[in-house]
Amino acid sequence: MKKHVFYALVAICFLASCSVQQGLTRQSAYPNMYKEQPLTLLIMPPINNTTHVNAKEYLYTTLAHPLLEKGYYVISPRLGMEILQNEGAYDAELFVDAPLTSFKQFFNADAVIFSEINKWDKQGFGISMSLHYWMKSTSTNEILFERNCDLYLDLSSRSSSNTLLGGLVDLAVSTAKTLLTDEVVAARKANIYIFKDLPHGNYSPNFGLDQEIGVDKQDITITLHQ
Repeated sequence: MKKHVFYALVAICFLASCSVQQGLTRQSAYPNMYKEQPLTLLIMPPINNTTHVNAKEYLYTTLAHPLLEKGYYVISPRLGMEILQNEGAYDAELFVDAPLTSFKQFFNADAVIFSEINKWDKQGFGISMSLHYWMKSTSTNEILFERNCDLYLDLSSRSSSNTLLGGLVDLAVSTAKTLLTDEVVAARKANIYIFKDLPHGNYSPNFGLDQEIGVDKQDITITLHQ
């Protein structure tokens, strides 16, 4: 009996050591974030590789909030969009592989947020998205943070009216609004999951204190419910 207990303890210790060796922390996953400590972020308009023409706007207008909550100063997306359009720099594709020093000089941005929409479809009773995000330094042009997210927002549990008349009224009055809300909710939830492991910025009380927090793998696949 004692032998079984001994072997069990050895196995547990071995698995624990493997977990520690293989586990990533924010410091080991994103060392350049702690090295450069970006303060001001500029969000570029998303690159839309889908036929969903409004997906770009849904994603762009919901990107700032999780970054602000993480403690970063984010240049107003509305102001940034206006300036980029006036300067003929609206297409983020032009700057993916280009030096970003001009954004440092013009916006005083320490890093630029890029995003790419590879899928955005109504699928079954929900919305399916495939998104790619990355943050690049305007000083070194290095990628500071990068994540991919395949997210499915399940809407099947949404409550509905119990009567035919109620259902018809709801359909006539709020269908468009509901669809819009679903798209925005999907974008917001994707952004939260993308940036949940991003190291905290200078304006966060947790700045410089989160290096040892574990992180998920770079590619996230998740199903959420509204």
